[in-house]
Amino acid sequence: MKIDTFGVEMWMNEWETKCEFNLAETCVESLTIDQLFQITGKNEKDLSEILSLKMTYGEIKGSDRLRKAIAALYEKQTLENVLVTHGTIGANMLVHKTLVDSGDQVVSVVPTYQQHFSIPKSIGADVHFLKLREENNWLPDLDELKKLVTPGTKLIALTNPNNPTGSLIDKEMLARIAEIAAEAGSWVLCDEVYRGTDQHGTGMTASITDIYEKGISTAGMSKAYSLAGLRLGWVAAPQKVIEDVMIHRDYDTISVGMVDDYLATVALESVDRLLERSHKITRGNLSYLSSWLDGETKLSWVKPSSGTTALIKIELPIKSYDFCVKLLKKTGVMFTPGAAMGMEGFIRVGYANNPEVLRVGLSRVSEYLKNI
Repeated sequence: MKIDTFGVEMWMNEWETKCEFNLAETCVESLTIDQLFQITGKNEKDLSEILSLKMTYGEIKGSDRLRKAIAALYEKQTLENVLVTHGTIGANMLVHKTLVDSGDQVVSVVPTYQQHFSIPKSIGADVHFLKLREENNWLPDLDELKKLVTPGTKLIALTNPNNPTGSLIDKEMLARIAEIAAEAGSWVLCDEVYRGTDQHGTGMTASITDIYEKGISTAGMSKAYSLAGLRLGWVAAPQKVIEDVMIHRDYDTISVGMVDDYLATVALESVDRLLERSHKITRGNLSYLSSWLDGETKLSWVKPSSGTTALIKIELPIKSYDFCVKLLKKTGVMFTPGAAMGMEGFIRVGYANNPEVLRVGLSRVSEYLKNI
């Protein structure tokens, strides 16, 4: 199977170990195990439970305790609708491989995480793009979506909250997307890895799997929950989809690690405490980023409503890749070039890092922009 080079991952692989201030990072500042146990109110006794874990394969679908904790993140899901995977990236791969065949039509809402068009393309699907536009606040034009989604369209794939723009499709718009999908008999795969990071209220985005009978949610512990090192994600979907995904999963996963399963359970059983920390970081940092951008005449944006990233336009006669490389070499600050996501003329900025890292990093960018 041939597949396109993954633009963002190639950029990260090349540069993330060479920067001083990583403002390309998309996870809310990662936790140590000690911090996780402090936040969740656990103690040495709870930590010692790991010592008794026998290092065999874990429960194939994920432990019942973990799947119950995941199901509790949704309005209508039970543990029977949840399958644990190796990260959200594993969940996405499994869903695409399960649902998409060569010759199928897939509609991908872009910009997005590259999996959601490169994987179906590699399978031989006919991939059509619904392009988000800045003038629409990076939200989908549903009239355009209706034209693209025809009877027989197998799958509509999107990220919500959106990566990289931070736009947020609310419950009402999700319901309208579901209506369009239902008319065509299409599945909707919604990568919800940034769910929990909305800028207002509880932070919890409405999930497509609670809205649409053929809606599939993928998510994981990396972004809102600050535990990327667990490499643990999940699929939440109708039970028949879970059963079909299991067939593919047997070929590349078997089970997730016992320790990963245990620590993810500890985290999600205290999800409110984890999200309180995440909101303090993301909401404070976005406010700071917004104030900083007010003073930068060479940059502009549509302010994100959720997620951990912002897509920022560079008002300069330079390609995004060249801009990011020169910036990194001069200042030590790393952004992600829009070219890596098919969005030339933009850069993606992660704002979920340690607040001091963000502040110092942006001050260096300001100095750099003064001199070009």
